[in-house]
Amino acid sequence: MPSASLTSKGQITIPKVIRDWLQLRTGDRVDFVVDGEHVVLQASTLDFRSLRGLLHKPGRKPVSLSEMDAAVAKAHAAVRKGSKRK
Repeated sequence: MPSASLTSKGQITIPKVIRDWLQLRTGDRVDFVVDGEHVVLQASTLDFRSLRGLLHKPGRKPVSLSEMDAAVAKAHAAVRKGSKRK
């Protein structure tokens, strides 16, 4: 069974066999889930493809990039207008 030591700063190095099994890479995040008397380590990094359709609402038409840019510019202008000193 793979094991690791805790440093004085509370850090551990996840053994390579576990990193490989979880497909962890540098910069990935992990979650520690407490389950009774056990702690489960699981990868919390999502593949961006798993987010497809997350914001989909039936009946909503797709928005083009130019429409998004215009909406952002309009909101930014409104914020700047409201923050001008008098």
